[in-house]
Amino acid sequence: MLFNSAPFFVFLIVTLTLFYVSPRNWRRVILLVASYFFYASWNWRFIPLLLTLTVIDYFCALWIVRTEAAKRRLAMIISVGANLGFLGFFKYYNFLASNVALFADKPENAFFLKIVLPLGISFHTFQSISYVVDVYRGEQEPIHNFLDYAVFIAFFPQLVAGPIVRAREFFVDLFHWQPPSLDDIQSGVFLVFIGLAKKMALADQFSLVADSYFNNVAATPGAVPAWTATIAFAMQIFFDFSGYTDMAIGTAKLFGFHFPLNFARPYLATSITDFWHRWHMSLSRWLRDYLYIPLGGNRHGDFNTYRNLMLTMLLGGLWHGANWNFMIWGGIHGFLLSLERMRRGRITQVAAWQNPLRVVLTFALVCVAWVFFRAKTLSDSFYVLHQMFTNFHGSSLLLHRHYAMIAVTLVIALLEERWQVIEEVIEGPRWLQATAFAGIALTIELFGVIDQTIPFVYFQF
Repeated sequence: MLFNSAPFFVFLIVTLTLFYVSPRNWRRVILLVASYFFYASWNWRFIPLLLTLTVIDYFCALWIVRTEAAKRRLAMIISVGANLGFLGFFKYYNFLASNVALFADKPENAFFLKIVLPLGISFHTFQSISYVVDVYRGEQEPIHNFLDYAVFIAFFPQLVAGPIVRAREFFVDLFHWQPPSLDDIQSGVFLVFIGLAKKMALADQFSLVADSYFNNVAATPGAVPAWTATIAFAMQIFFDFSGYTDMAIGTAKLFGFHFPLNFARPYLATSITDFWHRWHMSLSRWLRDYLYIPLGGNRHGDFNTYRNLMLTMLLGGLWHGANWNFMIWGGIHGFLLSLERMRRGRITQVAAWQNPLRVVLTFALVCVAWVFFRAKTLSDSFYVLHQMFTNFHGSSLLLHRHYAMIAVTLVIALLEERWQVIEEVIEGPRWLQATAFAGIALTIELFGVIDQTIPFVYFQF
């Protein structure tokens, strides 16, 4: 069930109806059953995996607080090890096997297994790890009711692609649940539809350009096609993932839950550091709190700080996918973050409209890194980069409507950056809300890719 499909909206309406007509003590059961049904609609065979990890983490967290100090670390290691073990097997076994085969001078697939990646495993394992580690650190009380913990892990709006929700963010709503206010309902519905527009009318339009180019990069040589296709992918992944996040946050609000912001106009960033304060913010916080800081953060001198930044971003890249392209993508960001830290005394934080050249430069650097994220192979990545910086000819792959979309959304982003116009619309008078909904519906009708179903980009992670 894709978020942009009719079956999902039928499922959502049925679940909301059952949730609110049922007695309050049944609502958590309904959420859990609905979430497992949602997950099973993709592949029911992975339900035992999700349930197994939920059971392990639930009991390990209880073990941490009920045993002597010497054994608490063991409980935490078992939990984290189980999560990383399952993630490592399903996501990275074939990657490691291909490299072993390469060194053994055998065919790349000599040791391959037919492994299907469980949907959302990268997200729910990180969410589980953060919970158990927080319990170990004494920053989170263990959850004693298994049903409550199972709902936290499986809650369907964010199960597949985040945002990565901390336990304390989720349980404050679950344990002190209140019916959503009228403002929450209005903003929730608005976010669902604006997310749908981002996905169908913007992301899917740009994906047609990006997919056409990156499926056969040699077919369209030249710097102009390479840059415009990469920009198309940059637009696709932003509107696709932020659209999913908007729908997840909006859907959660309809049930009375509040998820953290995951995107804050990242392409208006004036540095790579600023970009990671705006892009996939729940992952950035996770990497900072559970990887960068435990590695030592910036506490032990400049060299160790740069090393920790590189390791964090390399592992962040590997988290996205099991191939060298993702590691290089993470390495580029780690190197740029380290470089900015070296120059931290010379780089001041400014607003996007105060220094547009820095915005353009940051966006260009992000796009160069996106080449490795999107290209099918390492050789394709280097081919595209070679075209971008040496072969200065070719025609734009973006059409007039694509440039118009970029211009309109840029204006909206700049207005939102300064005056938060979207919030003003949500909280504004009825005529303004009706006008906004009509505009969203018209945008989907005019530009939505209706004739084919294009999965969300982050569903593959």
